[in-house]
Amino acid sequence: MTVTDSEAQTWAGDAGDGGDDAEEMPLSLRLSIADTLTLGNATCGFMAVYFTTTGILIPHIQGSNDSGMARHSAATAVILMLAAAIFDLFDGLVARKLRSSPMGAELDNLSDLISFGLAPAYFVLVYGMVADDAHQRVAAVGAIVVLLAVVLRLARFSCVTVKDGTFQGMPSPFGALTVVSIVLLELPFVATLLAIIGTAWLMVSRVEYPKPRGRLAVAMLSWIVLSMALLAAWAFDAPGGQLLLQTGCALQLVLGAVIPLFATARRVNNFRDNRREARAAQLP
Repeated sequence: MTVTDSEAQTWAGDAGDGGDDAEEMPLSLRLSIADTLTLGNATCGFMAVYFTTTGILIPHIQGSNDSGMARHSAATAVILMLAAAIFDLFDGLVARKLRSSPMGAELDNLSDLISFGLAPAYFVLVYGMVADDAHQRVAAVGAIVVLLAVVLRLARFSCVTVKDGTFQGMPSPFGALTVVSIVLLELPFVATLLAIIGTAWLMVSRVEYPKPRGRLAVAMLSWIVLSMALLAAWAFDAPGGQLLLQTGCALQLVLGAVIPLFATARRVNNFRDNRREARAAQLP
């Protein structure tokens, strides 16, 4: 590969400027505080993949019977996804309060793809390889469906404008946590796969979800912290830890199912109200 004269001059100029780099750096290349939180989101997603591989997949391939290690690694991976969701929550709040760089939206989408697309899809894939009643190839299809749903959702989010205060489709952090909750519930394989595909469909659907602002953001943060505590109790085999974890996962699934029902009911009621108003306006 050859280097053009202009590239060489640019590199030479960068090396000789020294302390002037910070002043001459384009605004588009400066990271804001919100961007730093977004990069924390990406890091958590990558580390979730790491712990899923080293603590669950590799011991299974090597024939290890240490279920405690697998439980600790699974809990750590999901806690990291929850931490990524916290970073994702706060980077938006910080971006609205403080300056956000022009790279913010792109960084956010790329980080969400890692933490809420790749990490949960990989978690499903590994589940299909290690679970006794799972079918590896079918689970791989489910993992691909999750990944593509997040890709499509993030792409649509970048180019579709919706009314303020709402998301179109299940937000990817909420979808990722719902997917891993389905896996951790240890339901029969067919039920698990159908629930995962249903969650993927909700992410690309047009169902409206409220944005986490104000009290809703506080409630979401509290729910994430509680989920972390339940995972820690399960990982360290605390008394009742398994029951607590299953209860938390079941509640996550209930939330994922109830919100679309409320949104659909509200849309139907609005449609009926509009028809009544239209009919009333036509009366003499």
